[in-house]
Amino acid sequence: MKTAEAVKVGIAEMEVVVAPNVIRTCGLGSCVGVVIYDSGKAVAGMAHVMLPHSSMARGGVVNAAKYADTVVEALCKLVLAAGGRKGMLKAKLAGGAQMFSFSAAGGDMMRIGARNVEEVKRQLERLHIPIVAEDVGGHSGRTIEFNPQTGVLAIRTACQDIKEI
Repeated sequence: MKTAEAVKVGIAEMEVVVAPNVIRTCGLGSCVGVVIYDSGKAVAGMAHVMLPHSSMARGGVVNAAKYADTVVEALCKLVLAAGGRKGMLKAKLAGGAQMFSFSAAGGDMMRIGARNVEEVKRQLERLHIPIVAEDVGGHSGRTIEFNPQTGVLAIRTACQDIKEI
């Protein structure tokens, strides 16, 4: 009997697991946790997305897991390589909070959380991957854990009960 392992995903990272393993990430403030999974194959990938666009990258090399405009396609490829089936993939999202209040002078640039969510959704739509559940926005950080066996995303938000979607 195999013991389940909890694979941790750091900021600007992505990982893939197959059941019975679970996958988790901590510290989602304005960052977005995106899970792409195939429930029939019990395989899932998770990414901890920091910023909306790779055009914000410094230097020549782009870390695909760091940016909402590059992570969805890269994560999808990892899930497919681990046994997921195109056309059977689904997504769940959490995070994208507005952690601080800013004056109107900051404008759209300061809406990092909302912009991360918008771009992840745009990329999922482009790849025809339906979002089946989400817990985004607000003003609190989150920790999430996904179980590919059950398809449940458990969300721990500060000062709230654990929510399952």
